[in-house]
Amino acid sequence: MADHALRGPGQLAAPPSLALYIHLPWCVQKCPYCDFNSHALRDELPEAAYIDALLLDLELALPKIWGRPVETVFFGGGTPSLFSPDGIDRLLSAVRARVRLAPLAEITLEANPGTLEADRFAAFRSAGITRLSLGIQSFDDRQLRALGRIHDARQAQRAAELAARHFEAYNLDLMYALPGQSLDDLRRDLDTALGCTPPHLSYYHLTLEPNTPFGHTPPPNLPDDDLAADMQEFIEARTAEAGLAHYETSAYAQPSHRCRHNLNYWRFGDYLGIGAGAHSKLSLAAGIVREARVRHPRQYLDALLHPRAPGSEPRDHVAERRLVRPGELPFEFMMNALRLTEGVEATLFSDRTGLPPSALGAPLTRARAQGLLRENTQRIQASALGARFLNDLLQMFL
Repeated sequence: MADHALRGPGQLAAPPSLALYIHLPWCVQKCPYCDFNSHALRDELPEAAYIDALLLDLELALPKIWGRPVETVFFGGGTPSLFSPDGIDRLLSAVRARVRLAPLAEITLEANPGTLEADRFAAFRSAGITRLSLGIQSFDDRQLRALGRIHDARQAQRAAELAARHFEAYNLDLMYALPGQSLDDLRRDLDTALGCTPPHLSYYHLTLEPNTPFGHTPPPNLPDDDLAADMQEFIEARTAEAGLAHYETSAYAQPSHRCRHNLNYWRFGDYLGIGAGAHSKLSLAAGIVREARVRHPRQYLDALLHPRAPGSEPRDHVAERRLVRPGELPFEFMMNALRLTEGVEATLFSDRTGLPPSALGAPLTRARAQGLLRENTQRIQASALGARFLNDLLQMFL
């Protein structure tokens, strides 16, 4: 009898790898395209109180992850580099005291290229950060103004230089299909980025997200779909020439520099998210559970640090908690796995969902028949056509 037949839906023979995500929600100014849970800093940063809240959040979650090693830590935002190196050091020291942090854990901090933050890169490295992710977006002053960024091209290049000086592993975040951007503009931007010899590059298509200023009022002169597709093809070709492998929909990396934290997401691993608005996906005895913390920083702080009465439990800082239904798991798994250009081994589906391979059988057969998946039955991998029409491919697994 197959091992999966002995388990209920969503129950696993062994838990997957585990990551820790820490959300630091403040930024100097909210960008008009951003739909992340970020909040413009209007008063003094409540760093000490927020770290206290994060640690209590972590302690309350420990029974769900007890004994499991944490392979990666990711500080996202917002702009996490607004926090002081001492604050990051205090937080990481406390995390190490509470969880089994792997000896060679990847610990990433998102940062912006402003001078105040860039000057602190060495201190962040000393605090235990092993990987920096720089929100460059563009090396073109005109594009930076159109995107509402508060740094300029000179600061972006200086930040990239400092990242290379202090970190062996770092990433440059850039965007394309920007207002008024031509293919020549993109070529100059990408050549500047590659001139910094980054070991990892993320390149995102500008998306007009609902409930953002750009979503309400799109900027003028956006590239059309054909030009955007040409830009994507150019990025893929030029990064390959520079020795960066296109391993994920929007990510390019040198050998051994793929982002391990993001790979855990795409391979349907587990992650505990702490902080305002953070999300979690955890494999528990009852099945796979998703959680979301309350979004607003003030409500998050109040829930954790201001209990209803002396000695009482904190207010609930978890806004949503739900068990993922077995019928949802094929789509959730594929939505992540198909972002990887190499796909995943076919056995990973049962390993990570507890479902039998037959739960994917009919959609897999149809997708392969339509040329959206490669024929290799040992792997689940989008074809070139499937990668181009990824949303259509994913709909087959709903």
